Amino acid sequence: VWEVTVGPIEPGAYRYNFNIDGVPVLDSRNSDISESNMNAWSLVYIPGKDYMETKDVPHGSISEVTYFSKSLNRFRRMHVYTPPGYEKNNVNYPVFYLLHGAFDCDDSWSTVGRAEFILDNLIADKKALPMIVVMPAGHTGPFRFGMPRDTSQKNVDKFVEDFINDIKPYIEKNYHILTGKENTAIAGLSMGGGQTLDIAIPHLDEYAYFGVFSSGIFGITGNNLFGSNSGLPWESRNKKTLDDPKLKEGLKLVWFATGKDDFLLETSLATIKMLKNHGFNVIFKESSGGHTWNNWRDYLLEFAQQLFK
Repeated sequence: VWEVTVGPIEPGAYRYNFNIDGVPVLDSRNSDISESNMNAWSLVYIPGKDYMETKDVPHGSISEVTYFSKSLNRFRRMHVYTPPGYEKNNVNYPVFYLLHGAFDCDDSWSTVGRAEFILDNLIADKKALPMIVVMPAGHTGPFRFGMPRDTSQKNVDKFVEDFINDIKPYIEKNYHILTGKENTAIAGLSMGGGQTLDIAIPHLDEYAYFGVFSSGIFGITGNNLFGSNSGLPWESRNKKTLDDPKLKEGLKLVWFATGKDDFLLETSLATIKMLKNHGFNVIFKESSGGHTWNNWRDYLLEFAQQLFK
């Protein structure tokens, strides 16, 4: 029999588990869990931040959606948030694609990320417009931190293919959405931020808003993080799109945010500099803290308020 006391702890959602002789074990007395890329966690919420509290306001819904990916030839899952009242009307809504990080999965933004409560409260306070938020699974195969470039790049390309050919068409076919660049946004944290750039830049005609949280072009500073060796191939590969002024027409928001203690701060800054060199108007927020959900929830709060206005 044992006990442990921790704190004080900043308000937010936290994952934890018990480690018994090297085996991670969920808390059997806690039914709240959060899935990640390689395992599941018990989840505890520390109240105290108004914007993500559970309040007596109209609530949207989170659905676990199974779809068949022709690109990957298998069934896949994503989470989709629909705003309050969606089921009762035929209103068309703008759509926001929200991507997770390397050690997470499509469940993460709606559990430890508290995305549904953040959106519910923003919509209730009229600080954000009602929108559909799509949270897909960013991994298409095994992932290990620092894995060889050819393997990691292959998985990135497969996700981009799945997103373009299967996820986005599924949403456009099965949900009441407003189409067009001005009604479409995409953002992601860490690995998802890199994927956001891989999707948004080559398809600038489809996105008026994109956000990168604690991320950038992996390898742009010369390290081999996530298996990438250099940012130059990415820039060269996308140079035609980067330099096309017509594609920048209607681009309303390019928003980056990274903590001052984040190990990817230099990557973010180098990516921002590169985009500015190609004529992009980039907004950058340097927050306190590091590579943590406490920051990413704050970033979602700020980014969502700037969409579709």
